[in-house]
Amino acid sequence: MDAGPLVAILNQRDRHHHDCVAALKRMRQSLFTTWMPVTEAMYLLDFSPAAQSALLEMIERGALNILSIETEDLADIRALMAKYADLAMDFADATLVQVARRERLSEIFTLDQRDFGIYRLQRGRSFVIYPG
Repeated sequence: MDAGPLVAILNQRDRHHHDCVAALKRMRQSLFTTWMPVTEAMYLLDFSPAAQSALLEMIERGALNILSIETEDLADIRALMAKYADLAMDFADATLVQVARRERLSEIFTLDQRDFGIYRLQRGRSFVIYPG
């Protein structure tokens, strides 16, 4: 899960709120992210301590699971950022692509359909993008 949907779900004034909440309600699989998108979302939600608290509560109760980034992942993350430099792939996106590759995940909940539509998994496979 990328930062954009996290912000949209927790901010009723976000233009993507209804689409993201509807997509979340349809999802049956567990939600995973890394700390980097959480950090981005916390920054973007800084106008609302209640929304920030709700995000942390999602993690505490296991509704959103955090996958770790290990030192061993950094070489692959650097390679991804170099490969997609023309898209200005940021570190948070690179961590999501890396953990998806490492954990053999193929679905992403993101509002960044352009970039995640280009990023590739193992053997050139594309992400399935939600809320799509």
